[in-house]
This record gives sequence, structure tokens and C-alpha cells, in this order.
Amino acid sequence: MTQPIVEIKNLSKTIKGKQIIKNLNLTFLPGQITGFLGPNGAGKTTTIRMMTGLMHPSEGEIIINGHSIVNNFEQAISNVGVIVENPEMYKYMSGYKNLQHFARMHKGVTKERIDEVVAQVGLQNRIHEKVKTYSLGMRQRLGLAQALLHRPKFLILDEPTNGLDPAGIREFRMYLHKIAMEDNVAILVSSHMLSEIELMVERIAIIQNGELIDIRELKQEIASQYYIEVGQPEKLEELYAGRVKKESSGFVVDLTRENVPEYVRSLMEAGIDLYTIHPIQKRLEDQFIEMTGGGAINAIH
Repeated sequence: MTQPIVEIKNLSKTIKGKQIIKNLNLTFLPGQITGFLGPNGAGKTTTIRMMTGLMHPSEGEIIINGHSIVNNFEQAISNVGVIVENPEMYKYMSGYKNLQHFARMHKGVTKERIDEVVAQVGLQNRIHEKVKTYSLGMRQRLGLAQALLHRPKFLILDEPTNGLDPAGIREFRMYLHKIAMEDNVAILVSSHMLSEIELMVERIAIIQNGELIDIRELKQEIASQYYIEVGQPEKLEELYAGRVKKESSGFVVDLTRENVPEYVRSLMEAGIDLYTIHPIQKRLEDQFIEMTGGGAINAIH
């Protein structure tokens, strides 16, 4: 069994008599990317602040690579890298000078390590140019390089694709998967962009009212409904009354994958022309609304 990089055990936080986080238990495994989601005021910000040592837990503990964030802060936090939205850099300096500056804050970051992370995020051709000439996507990659300098075991990303165009988002996602796989880093991503989270992470943890309400692997669910378009809609409705539901220019039918061939044959035998048939998969957005009762996701601040 793989040993977790991060263990959150019975974590609670009370502020001014109000319990913000209630007995939270969560683990993060090496090489795994987890999406951290929740409605407004769910407790994501408070949880992340406690994980980075910016806030002290009322109860429970956070263990990072075997060290308590409360009792052994320096040892624990030395295993953490963080990116909060758009990383701030010294724009009048080159990307390389920025990395050199940040490298001095950690022990043992060599020139070779700087070159390694520059290559890892694909900035070799522009690293010696001033940051003020960088696009937002390049600054995000430089921020990622900075967060990786000291070889963290755990990476926390808060809205990492904010403001990026579709190409920049895809590029950032590619580098993130590469880092998780090559360096075996446990990664936590918080974002309000559910369509992007769906492509970026392998599992989701959903928090609501300070409690973990669900944690699940993002696997392709087996469809139980199919969307079809036919040439004789009136005939279909007549033959399958009560078994098909009109939607857009077609119909939704309750059907399992195993029964699709038989259903298609029955349409052909009835003289109904089938133009389109495809499974209806529940998107992450639909699952989130079901689990939280429609609560909106907000960014962590």
C-alpha cells in the first residue's frame, strides 16, 4: 500500500465560537492530483491555511511527509510548494535571476536544480529574458518552477489557470501531469473551473459546511441513458410511449450499453431511421450540483 505524503487527521477549526472545519480526514498520495472543491464558505480557504501553517488547528493534526505542521513546522513545510493564482515575480529581473533569488531561501538548491526545473516547465528559450516580457502563461510556468525548486513532496495550487487562454490552460495541465508522474509529487488543485478540473485531476474531494461530504476517483461512469435522433420522431413516440423523452432535436432513452444493439435492431425493424446515438455521461458539474444541492464554487483567497 502506498504511503500518503499528507495525512489530515480529525482536523477542526473554531473561530469566534463558530466551528468552521469539522473533523476533517483526508490523505494525499504521491503522483496523484486531487481537486479540492466546495461551495462558497465551505471551508476550503481555512483548510489550506492550516495546511500551510498560516492558521493553527483547534483540534486534530496535519502530517506532511511524516512531520507535524504544528509541532515540526520547518520540517513539514519544507516539503510543500504553493502557487496562489498569478505568482508575483520581480518583473525587472530575468526569469533565471528570479529563480536564483528564490533558491537562496532554501538549502541545497544548486544551479543544476534550477536548470532542471527550467527544462521541466519548458522555459529554456526565454529564461534569461526579463519577466516583464513574459506572457501570463509563461509567468505561471515560472511560478511553477519556483514552487518546485526545493523538490517538494506536496504541491498546493489555488486557481492556477486563472486568466490563461485555452492553449495556456492545456499547456499548464500537461506540465502538471508530467510533474506528478516524473517526480511523484502529491498535488492539490483548487479551482472554480469545473470543466478544467475534470481534465486535470484524478480524484475530487468535496467540502461543504466544513465537512468532507464526498471523495471519489474521477472515472468514466457507465451510461444508463442514451441520446438518439431519428427520421420518424412521431412513429418513435407512438411505439415507445413513456419510454422516450423529447430533448432538443432528439430523444433520451433509458438504456444500458449491452442493450444498445438490440434497441437499434428494433428501430430498424419498425422502419425507423436512426441518425445519431450516443451515451449521456454525467459531467463533474452535474455531479457537484447533485452532491452539494447546487452550491456555487468560489476561488480560495
